[in-house]
Amino acid sequence: MSFRDHFSRAAADYATFRPHYPDALFDFLASRTAGRDLAWDCGTGSGQAALGLARHFNRVVATDASAAQIAYATPHSGVEYGVATAERSGLADRTVDLVTAAQALHWFDLAAFYAEARRVLVPGGVLAVWCYDLLETEPSVDRILRRFYSETVGPFWPPERRLVETGYRTVPFPFAEFPVPAFAMEHPMTLAQLGGYVRTWSATMRHVEARNHDPVDALLEEVAPYWGDTRTTRWPLAVRAGRQAV
Repeated sequence: MSFRDHFSRAAADYATFRPHYPDALFDFLASRTAGRDLAWDCGTGSGQAALGLARHFNRVVATDASAAQIAYATPHSGVEYGVATAERSGLADRTVDLVTAAQALHWFDLAAFYAEARRVLVPGGVLAVWCYDLLETEPSVDRILRRFYSETVGPFWPPERRLVETGYRTVPFPFAEFPVPAFAMEHPMTLAQLGGYVRTWSATMRHVEARNHDPVDALLEEVAPYWGDTRTTRWPLAVRAGRQAV
């Protein structure tokens, strides 16, 4: 399975408008690792998860197959960014305490990625993957966003998106899985920020390319009467985590 680049042309907006993960998620994951020397964040995008990991691990290696995404990643003294695929990290055998893939697993060659994770993880090391579906705010807005998601740009979602919609429940996970508490991202968002975020969707970009028309302007007009200056938005996270065999 070759790398399919859905996001490089929106790398700057991705860095600006994608939500950041809650500190509590990284607190939890770090509490489940035996060591905190090295974490590998695979498919890091702009580094949203890597920055959270840097609070807990001596080193974080954050890789993405998109050079454009890495170019816009947020610098941090504890994070080493690099261009690499999920299936070939370049990391040494049995050196990584925690492997993460945030909103990225559905783009990987699963068998090859799992083999790579098993190779680089220390015995008893942890793999954690998570995703988030459509944002939630209040019923009137949620109905409009759901219609836009399903009908306006619905035909343009790549088939891998289905794995996100099911919260990765249908994805094979060949690690010793353990329970994970419920986590969610919550952020105040202006209407302009909502527009920027929706324009980073792969389906929105494909709609614009196919139709030569940006559908987000009409979406914002419809949502505006309900939005106000800012509105709290919420994305529940679907997390799966497990241990490497000792």
